[in-house]
Amino acid sequence: MKIHNKPKKRFGQNFLQDENILNKIVKEINPYPDDLIIEIGPGYGALTQKLLSATKNLIAVEIDNELTNNLKEKFPQLHLINEDFLETDLSKLSKDGKKLRIVGNIPYNITSPILFNLIENNKMIKDAVFMVQLEVAKRMTADRGTKDYGILAVVLKYFTETKLCFKISPNVFYPKPKVFSGLIHIHFKEMEQNENEQKLFTAIVKAAFGNRRKILKNSFSNSIFNEIDFSNSGIDLSLRAENLNVEDYMKLTKYVLNVSPITTGQ
Repeated sequence: MKIHNKPKKRFGQNFLQDENILNKIVKEINPYPDDLIIEIGPGYGALTQKLLSATKNLIAVEIDNELTNNLKEKFPQLHLINEDFLETDLSKLSKDGKKLRIVGNIPYNITSPILFNLIENNKMIKDAVFMVQLEVAKRMTADRGTKDYGILAVVLKYFTETKLCFKISPNVFYPKPKVFSGLIHIHFKEMEQNENEQKLFTAIVKAAFGNRRKILKNSFSNSIFNEIDFSNSGIDLSLRAENLNVEDYMKLTKYVLNVSPITTGQ
């Protein structure tokens, strides 16, 4: 792959160049001709080219103006959107109610915002395949009681089935990052809970981990739930946030719904 423009640090650009890794990623995505795929940050189009040969419904979202112009020349048939993905209205991209498949190499500094954006729009998303920093991939897939277990892991376990597919060496990128990456595959669940309950669940998890070293009783007293008495919730409030599993947080969510009219836009 020929590099025409210098990668921009402010966009966290590291371009994948290894053909074998690209093929492994495409195999994991397993695109079908009728799939509606959104690629975040296509860069120089290494993955884009492979996806275009597999599906007729590919939309690429690229924030970099120079790269957008390059992509237009290289792939005139590509539906290209020149904007920040976090400002993209996903509801306008869906056709005939078809669920979206999201793929891309995600910069470290916007990984969490992108994940929470997808979670907020979970009804319209089938799955996502992302390259992320390996340390983030471990946080996304961590189990209860481990040092990496936190907000990301709990929320993803609630909304999705997420797996770490394989590690990716820094040597296959230009410029070469200082850390390993990992390929993550996120399958979104069909949620039984309504939107208010989903938002409340996320807010409770964030409140619990807001003071990670404190016990739950103290964490909740320093949060938006400070007026709620959790003593009858059935959860041991002397535990810390990392000691609870997804079912425990669901139990807390049900409890708050029953004892309080509180709603949250988080």
